[in-house]
Amino acid sequence: MRRKAVILSGKDNVATALADLEAGETVGMEIDKGTISLTLVDAIPFGHKFSLTRIKSDSPIMKYGEIIGNATMDIDPGQFDHCSAHW
Repeated sequence: MRRKAVILSGKDNVATALADLEAGETVGMEIDKGTISLTLVDAIPFGHKFSLTRIKSDSPIMKYGEIIGNATMDIDPGQFDHCSAHW
């Protein structure tokens, strides 16, 4: 099976799409030597992020095990990641 998304660190609360993904699609991913699956709420374009957990507005977005920005709105699991960058 071809990987469609990747989680870069066990600390991350987002995953990155490795292909264009459709709303309603269930995506399997590896994390910390285990696997999880998540049904997407939104369509996610290649290279973009989606939430793995519920993230409250103004809470940190974690990728690479580091804070890369803050949520600009509440984000549910499987939703497109809306964040403001820290750089």
